[in-house]
Amino acid sequence: MWINVVLLSGETMLAKTFVLRHLLVSRCFSSVTSKTLKVGDVLREARVFSSEDVKGYAEVSNDWNPLHFDQESARKAGFENCLVHGMLVSSMFPRIISTHFPGAVYVSQTLHFRSPVYIGDDILGIVQATTLRETKNKYIVKFSTKCIKNHSELVVLDGEATAILPNLEMLQPSHLE
Repeated sequence: MWINVVLLSGETMLAKTFVLRHLLVSRCFSSVTSKTLKVGDVLREARVFSSEDVKGYAEVSNDWNPLHFDQESARKAGFENCLVHGMLVSSMFPRIISTHFPGAVYVSQTLHFRSPVYIGDDILGIVQATTLRETKNKYIVKFSTKCIKNHSELVVLDGEATAILPNLEMLQPSHLE
């Protein structure tokens, strides 16, 4: 799958394209000249969740709800297909933040599950800095968080996150693992 790294400053500029394992990533910033986080800056990451991802999450969380594994159970409950765990989808937010701010401490997250995510859906995770506060040589940053589905405006998950960042300088990794 192709990976697009994108910088935003009013207009979209394509920075690089990579091939990487089942993950589409776009990074967006409000200022191209500075890599310092500011209120309004947006970081994005897109991915497709597989049945292997769901199984791996179930093994770690011990959440074996049949809605995630049995198509008939999911349909009887009113869903189109097997569901991706909502908490697995929400795990995109700390990944997006910690990718750019190694050493970030994720201290809170509110979540509202708006619409189901099915295996194979394209999900775009978006975090936007809404407040920044310096305290004791660290920064407390509040982010609005949301995930949208299949290149639409359909919000499947939203909320707010707070993280303590060691600094406001955004790391732009040359590759992701």
